[in-house]
Amino acid sequence: MSDSKLAGQFLDAAIGLLERVRDEEAGNIAAAGAAIADTVAAGGRLFAFGAGHSSLAAQDVVYRAGGLALMNLLAVPGTLGVDVMPATLGSALERVDGLAGAVLDSSPARAGDLLVIISLSGRNALPVEMARDARAHGLTVVGVTSVAYADATRSRHSSGGFLRDHCDIVLDSKIAVGDAELTAEGIEAPFAPASTVVTSALMQAMMAAAAEQLVERGIEPPLLRSGNVDGGHEWNGRVMTEYADRIFYRQ
Repeated sequence: MSDSKLAGQFLDAAIGLLERVRDEEAGNIAAAGAAIADTVAAGGRLFAFGAGHSSLAAQDVVYRAGGLALMNLLAVPGTLGVDVMPATLGSALERVDGLAGAVLDSSPARAGDLLVIISLSGRNALPVEMARDARAHGLTVVGVTSVAYADATRSRHSSGGFLRDHCDIVLDSKIAVGDAELTAEGIEAPFAPASTVVTSALMQAMMAAAAEQLVERGIEPPLLRSGNVDGGHEWNGRVMTEYADRIFYRQ
């Protein structure tokens, strides 16, 4: 069987996007890493939020081998993905005004903490209000979004604003409106989305920058090891004990 032309085209497109964010977002990645390091050093807590497929990149940095133990998922029930039935409910909840404020008020997040909000379009009420309300609560907000949506679509929030308008730091994933990298003759819809690949890479780059910043300040980054290597469970147990008051996925 010959190699797939379209598969190769998708991988090339994804690599091209990764090269763009490496080159064009380096300053913002470093700034996000520094903000995370600031929060860790000051005794704050870290949170990540995303709805729908954007939640995948948030989940990928929580309780993760090689990741910061202090990163917690700020979950909004019903919006995490296709585990909710019907799956379309999550999309509907993203457009509900007031939901973000209710979630923040009942969460452990407080002033001095940091929240990474992931939303590809950044146009729905939930991520917009999450960013706005988090900043009002005294959190540092890092947004990971596609700025192209803010330039080419209309906000679904009553303010007319987008996620990018309510963040301290914005990382642009460079994903085109529609989130589909390929078109081909005989296939009616565009296909092959790359947002998960690129957004997850941005999240891990941000975490790497944070670890680098912490070491430069003489602070051991509170990283987790794989539980599938010898000594991993013991290592993780020590880290989780030391930082128990800043880890919420064990409670």
